[in-house]
Amino acid sequence: MPVINRIAEFEPELRAWRRHLHTIPELDFDLHETAAFVEARLKEIGVDEIHTGIAKTGIVALIRGQGDGPAIGLRADMDALPIEEATGVDYASKYPGRMHACGHDGHTAILLGAARYLAETRNFAGTAALIFQPSEEMSGGGQVMCQEGIMDRFAIAKVFSIHNAPDIDFGRIHVRPGPMLAAADEFRITIKGKGGHAAMPHMAVDPVPALLQLGQALQAIPARRLSPLASAVVSLTMLRAGEVTNVIPEEVMLAGTVRSLDPEVRERMERDIRDAAQACAAAHRCQAEIAYVRGYPVTMNDVAETDFAAEVAEEVVGAERVNAACDPELGSEDFSYMLEERPGAYVMLGTGPGAQCHNPEFNYNDDATPIGASWFVRLVERALPLSR
Repeated sequence: MPVINRIAEFEPELRAWRRHLHTIPELDFDLHETAAFVEARLKEIGVDEIHTGIAKTGIVALIRGQGDGPAIGLRADMDALPIEEATGVDYASKYPGRMHACGHDGHTAILLGAARYLAETRNFAGTAALIFQPSEEMSGGGQVMCQEGIMDRFAIAKVFSIHNAPDIDFGRIHVRPGPMLAAADEFRITIKGKGGHAAMPHMAVDPVPALLQLGQALQAIPARRLSPLASAVVSLTMLRAGEVTNVIPEEVMLAGTVRSLDPEVRERMERDIRDAAQACAAAHRCQAEIAYVRGYPVTMNDVAETDFAAEVAEEVVGAERVNAACDPELGSEDFSYMLEERPGAYVMLGTGPGAQCHNPEFNYNDDATPIGASWFVRLVERALPLSR
């Protein structure tokens, strides 16, 4: 079964909705204009219930089918990024310094498209729970929605999500069982010595050599402390030392991110980074202060639900266009919190060549919307058949 004909018929309206959302990007939990637009469309569509104000600006809408059955959660993120847009399109962001650079406007349109079709046909027995989530990019809105109890409140049994992927050929769907995306942690290490004149280093305690040694030590942890079969990344992204050439600074700072695909590797990385910081500082008569912040956990797809998601994808795009054993990626996602609470799967939908996500020239490919919406619809109809 290819893209659903009825969804293809109202695709121009979905395109218009997406492009309007593109003009009004909002950040974090402050998605008031975006949420109002989504709520208005849901009312027009005729869903059964609309619950607003979840995680401040999140929405859960319910569509009931033609009989009793469990609830299937379908999630779309709605927030944008603090990036100055450089697409040049006539529907570009009207807010300086903000843009939809990751396609969340497209994800929202996909879920609205699925909502419209499901509300029209109701060819299922149970409930479709449509989750419109704030703050995927910044503060973990998925975690907050879970903490506010959406899974139990709406009796959600399974949960699914989809993300556009400009690095995958258009119309292909990639998924895998187990770790799909990485855990993302951050560290900030301050090394303190004793400042002094650069011409008399013996009268100071210079933290700069400790900083340089630590940078090399951290890069070596994945390569020399972990098995070659384990996956982890340490990226040093911030360095700060002195401000003038003839002064040895009192303290220096190094910060970065850690990505991992396995909880045990995640624990090992934090332990080794802490140990390296203390050892490098001590070797140079300095002290190290370490701030290590756990971010989003691993996005872990359920094995059975991944198989199901791939089967549905084959119906929509064809078996030859589905990769059900793709490589994991070391990006991260707060949909991981929802997958910790309920079985489900997170898939990638290829949108073809173009600027990558988080690039100021990124622009979501509207042609992908009917594919994503059809996949969501068929998930519900297959998981909640009328003949059950």
